[in-house]
Amino acid sequence: MPEVGVVVIGRNEGERLPVCLRSVLGTAAHLVYVDSGSSDASVDTARSMGLDVIELDTSMPYTAARARNRGLKWLTAKDPSVRFVQFVDGDCEMVDGWIERGVSELSAHEDAAVVFGRVRERARDASIYNRLCDMEWQVPIGEVAGSGGIAMMRLTALRAISAFDPGIIAAEDTELCARLRLNGWQILHVDAEMARHDAAMMHARQWWKRRLRAGYGYAQFSRLRGCPSTRFFARSAWSTCVWGCVLPALVLVLAWPTRGLALVLLAGYPVLACRVCYRTRKKGTTRNDALLYALHCTLGKFPQACGMFTYYLDRFRRRGRTLIEHKEPAPPAAPLRP
Repeated sequence: MPEVGVVVIGRNEGERLPVCLRSVLGTAAHLVYVDSGSSDASVDTARSMGLDVIELDTSMPYTAARARNRGLKWLTAKDPSVRFVQFVDGDCEMVDGWIERGVSELSAHEDAAVVFGRVRERARDASIYNRLCDMEWQVPIGEVAGSGGIAMMRLTALRAISAFDPGIIAAEDTELCARLRLNGWQILHVDAEMARHDAAMMHARQWWKRRLRAGYGYAQFSRLRGCPSTRFFARSAWSTCVWGCVLPALVLVLAWPTRGLALVLLAGYPVLACRVCYRTRKKGTTRNDALLYALHCTLGKFPQACGMFTYYLDRFRRRGRTLIEHKEPAPPAAPLRP
């Protein structure tokens, strides 16, 4: 499709990358792969498949936002006639027919800057952590507040707001959508299959790092944009601070003076979990999934609080932060046949 370009970003995706690249080959006029310092054969794999490759240098910290911006810059220089750009992460496999559907939706809705479809986990039942990721992908159909980084976007809208903020290491896609909405654009989630994602989360330590990254993003994002569109992150940051830091500290301080009566405050956590479970069940989620999600949201307050603390510590030290990665290096891709 001559009016569409595809930007794939990745870092040490191993065997996931060829699957991703094959799913987008032939779907658009121009494809580019942007690599963020991979130590595996990702760059060679992309080049062997005939793609243009950009390797980010170390002059700035690696972030997904920076990689997408670099690919976007290459795309607009390559062909100024491109109207839409599909952003893809290297751990995703695009579904056949999505590119055409995305173009159709953006063409039909002139006020829409971003359109995305349903993302599903490739191995949903491989672990409870993959199940949680699959549940997080479930958002209502229609106009929404934000999208993930895997989405098709209108180039004119991106130019108007200078695209992604390269300094944000988490929730950069939601921050972008907030600025788009402030400029009058819509974000649409359509009822169509878009991609299969490989979270590859098999261990609790990976879940902890992912929630820590979320907390870092809450703190960073809530300070960046003090506007109505970002109230969700302000609320999330406040909730994380209360449940993940203030309440445990209060119980610890008051436990001795109150002869243990302060431990009653810990009953707030089961109450919080029940509230989350109830709201999740109302959305049609199964009981087991709702219970799992409630546990995830409740226990996740603690690593998120650590992430917020890490952000403020970085600000105090005036130190930038690069990627917070929860994935382990993927197995190397099989050699490509000539």
